[in-house]
Amino acid sequence: MIKSFLKRFYLVLILILLYAPILTLIVLSFNNSKTRSKWGGFTGKWYVSLFQNKEIMNALFTTLAIALLSAAIATLIGTIAAIGISAMGKRTRTVMMGVTNIPMLNADIVTGISLMLLFIAIRFSLGFTTILLAHITFNIPYVILSVMPKLKQTSKSTYEAALDLGASPLQAFLKVVIPDIYPGITSGFLLAFTMSLDDFIITHFTKGPGVDTLSTKIYSEVRKGIKPEMYALSTLLFLSVLILLFLVNMSPPETERKKKTHPVKRILVGRVAPALLGILVLVGGVYYSTSSNVAGKEQVIVYNWGEYMDPEVLTLFEEETGIQVVYEEFETNEIMYPKIQSGAIAYDVVCPSDYMIERMIENDLLAELNYDNIPNIKNIGDTYMEQSKQFDAENLYSIPYCWGTVGILYNKSMVTEEVDSWSILWDEKYQDNILMQNSVRDAFGITLKYLGYSLNSTDRDELYEATDLLIEQKPLVQAYVIDQVRDKMIGNEAALGVIYSGEAIYTQSENPDLEYVIPKEGSNVWIDSWVVPKNAKNKENAEAFINFLCRADIAKMNFDYITYSTPNEAARDLIEDEAIRNSKVAFPDAKDLENCETFKFLGDKNDALYNELWREVKSH
Repeated sequence: MIKSFLKRFYLVLILILLYAPILTLIVLSFNNSKTRSKWGGFTGKWYVSLFQNKEIMNALFTTLAIALLSAAIATLIGTIAAIGISAMGKRTRTVMMGVTNIPMLNADIVTGISLMLLFIAIRFSLGFTTILLAHITFNIPYVILSVMPKLKQTSKSTYEAALDLGASPLQAFLKVVIPDIYPGITSGFLLAFTMSLDDFIITHFTKGPGVDTLSTKIYSEVRKGIKPEMYALSTLLFLSVLILLFLVNMSPPETERKKKTHPVKRILVGRVAPALLGILVLVGGVYYSTSSNVAGKEQVIVYNWGEYMDPEVLTLFEEETGIQVVYEEFETNEIMYPKIQSGAIAYDVVCPSDYMIERMIENDLLAELNYDNIPNIKNIGDTYMEQSKQFDAENLYSIPYCWGTVGILYNKSMVTEEVDSWSILWDEKYQDNILMQNSVRDAFGITLKYLGYSLNSTDRDELYEATDLLIEQKPLVQAYVIDQVRDKMIGNEAALGVIYSGEAIYTQSENPDLEYVIPKEGSNVWIDSWVVPKNAKNKENAEAFINFLCRADIAKMNFDYITYSTPNEAARDLIEDEAIRNSKVAFPDAKDLENCETFKFLGDKNDALYNELWREVKSH
């Protein structure tokens, strides 16, 4: 009795652990409130909003197109391969099946990185085609695995009898062998389709700019902060995969008698599912082909930080110039740099930070700008052009886009003491209420300034001291984040957070209990600027895009949207709200910046040391 109870309890516990998170996700997708902490009533508006999002719809079409194409091609290749393997000798067949199984046993991240490196090595630009090839590659073994058992069940004598009756080898194959292995082919196709639909890791490493599947789109959106639409999208993706897995695991009928006793299965698998998929792809294709307002082939490929430009600006640029914008986002400079360095993707315009621009110049990755194509540079203040010379000595490669500081955002209802020092980030009473930046230079810069050193220190003793202090702090940290610090602080999920000044302005407008301060030990004054990589294919379009962004009204639009300080003095003059125009957070006084520094590129050797020490911090 007790043994039976324990078995049932264990089963229920496993089911709860597996499905409770998914159930929570589904419930939140119908929550009328944007916050996860309270129920605002039942609503379906997030699903409506989801299907009104053009980027999501494009991702949906891309997902279905890649899944269908890769599954179809993999099924064809896998079926032919399975037939070939089955005809081999026993020993050779065993070896080939072992080789075939390796990709399925291999970690997805290894497969993804290996394929990416292969595409880079053969100078194959990452994009839709590379995703498709990658998906075909990892789908083929699953098809072989599905078809092989059916081939073993096939009687060779039936095939030979068909030949004896006058059928050609092709006729015998099509009329005898294919019907026998058809259930395996169908299962292989559905399994390949399901695997492709659900894949993230391999797609992440093999995709190019402007190409997203549902999984990569969800990931990119969640990095900025979880929106209710993402709950809806994740729910639909889960249900789609669940239905497909159900179809895959339905035992296909093998005799005419069984077909008659299982009409629902036959209709679902043979007609309804393919029809629905066909309709979805057709609708998605029509939507995708008509979603762009640009008829020509002119384009500019932009690589920018997440949530760092008003989407309306991109629309206006396309309408005014006829140049299509292919837009992709990155999370940190360290994520962006390897993509530019590899040359696998030819971005036209990129927005790195000061020290990374210096590194890119040093490694000959940037093209000189033609200022004749950028007359609106006159709107950029001389002060910011002069500051840019710290990392771009002659202003040949970069034009400032935004600038600001790094400081502490704290909740006045949760922190009653005065906040004027980085030391509060090591105060044990705020354990699990501290948000740190998930950026190696920012994390070390904060710690080095707290210790009284330069944030550009290359002294090993100072760096080891900073490492020890970060390790000491780690048990107090709720999370290492980038964009998510904004939403967490607005939602009162933490008391203290390291944040960029532009994000602080937005959070204060959403939550009046939040206050921003530049600690007395000093901090980082940063400048993000537009640059053009040397391998850009549309350099003139890139310069036209930069010139458009330097226009006063456009720069003002971006400031209103992202709330980061603008170096565009003409745009600042257009700010109607005097409190914002003279904000000490957006435009601090010189005395507030006395102990602040700009990040420098410290050389590849020191950069590697920083990364090694950061990995040590994160591994504890």
